Amino acid sequence: MLKAGLVGAGHLGKIHLKLLQQSSKFELIGFHDVDVENGKKLEAEFGYKFFENFEELLSQVDVLDIVTPTFAHFEYAEKAIKSGKHIFIEKPIAGSLKEADEIIRLALEHKVKGQVGHVERFNPAFKACNSFIADPLFLEIHRLAEFNPRGTDVSVVLDLMIHDLDIVLSIIKSEIKEIHASGVAVVSKTPDIANARIEFENGCVANVTTSRISMKNMRKSRFFQKDAYVSIDFLEKKAEIIRIKEVPEEIRPFDMIIENAEGEKKQILFQYPEIEGNNAILDELESLADSIENDVPIKVTLEQGKEALRIALEVMRQIECKLSREETLKNSEI
Repeated sequence: MLKAGLVGAGHLGKIHLKLLQQSSKFELIGFHDVDVENGKKLEAEFGYKFFENFEELLSQVDVLDIVTPTFAHFEYAEKAIKSGKHIFIEKPIAGSLKEADEIIRLALEHKVKGQVGHVERFNPAFKACNSFIADPLFLEIHRLAEFNPRGTDVSVVLDLMIHDLDIVLSIIKSEIKEIHASGVAVVSKTPDIANARIEFENGCVANVTTSRISMKNMRKSRFFQKDAYVSIDFLEKKAEIIRIKEVPEEIRPFDMIIENAEGEKKQILFQYPEIEGNNAILDELESLADSIENDVPIKVTLEQGKEALRIALEVMRQIECKLSREETLKNSEI
């Protein structure tokens, strides 16, 4: 078993602590949090060992799970890697591309493994549909969340949209040609609603919409490709695949046949892949353990984490530029 330590015992960090303790692949040594009162409370309530001194914790582990606010990711990743420790680092990988590059460089230099916490890659509905998604031409993605003050200190792009940007990048194997983005701040100082239209060199287009002030929660993605349509509900963990095939020679009574304006007939087939229940966070943590122990490829690499951050920052830059232009125009009219 790998000895694991965690830093950052906030909302998500508490979930990680529970799962690390339950895992058969890790031995949870303990955790560190800058909030000493919170740390001692968790220790008393759940029995996790609290380390006031981070370096003491680091010296006793093989893997460090970094679940701090984004601004502290680089600090702890750097210390862990230089100490020869493997890292699991929550999304986004870092607060800037410069920090992400340095984390990647250090991991290579010190020969340690690192994985980024893009948990939707491990969503059972997405995993069940992966083999059915091939060269999509258009993606329509909606991630809507009810308002929660937690996380509103950062743009909705880094808070929520980055999940879907990572999914898009994991599927579309083509360079990005152009990005158009817009967004608006409604209750926060940073955008609460954002939309990004991403065009790829191979002609594929991804339209990604994210909101954290919706009346209901939704996490749906639709993939349109030649002769097929794949719909994934990441929240409800459901999936549907609709295929279009040539009409069979013998049409059965319940076959669904459509005819276009040119008189061409096609058969519509519905498929519902079997979805195996899982805990996506536990799976992503244990996938890092598998990679370390069996020397298999990392599922979500540091480089992939950096690329998702790069696109997210470009979306944010475009939104900020557009909002700035609108504000300038508004002031000029006064």
